[in-house]
Amino acid sequence: MRIMRDTRILLRTGAVPALLLAAAAIAAVTATATAAGGTAPAGAAGPDFQYVGQDDRVHGLTAPKGCVAAEGGGSRPVTNHTRGTTTFYREPGCAGAPVERLGPGTVTQVRPYFASVRFSVTG
Repeated sequence: MRIMRDTRILLRTGAVPALLLAAAAIAAVTATATAAGGTAPAGAAGPDFQYVGQDDRVHGLTAPKGCVAAEGGGSRPVTNHTRGTTTFYREPGCAGAPVERLGPGTVTQVRPYFASVRFSVTG
């Protein structure tokens, strides 16, 4: 999935609200699945966790667990639709002091960057 040049510029300046970014990513994933001959699941809302990386790409994870590397170098808008708290670290392997913690259902900016994320275990 490619984000148009103008959108990337807006993302770099932080002018795009995270909710709009999430909606655009979900629409693009649904359109890609439909164009490929598949169908999006009924009521699908997209990944449980997503962020825009330093590579200007939208990254998403479904049902993440434990410590996960932030592919593309995490930064900027983050959407946590998991049922647990996410903890962000600047170091790979969830090492060092946490940069930020987000509760379930949180959409925010995590700056300047994060290299890994720990997902709390939920029942």
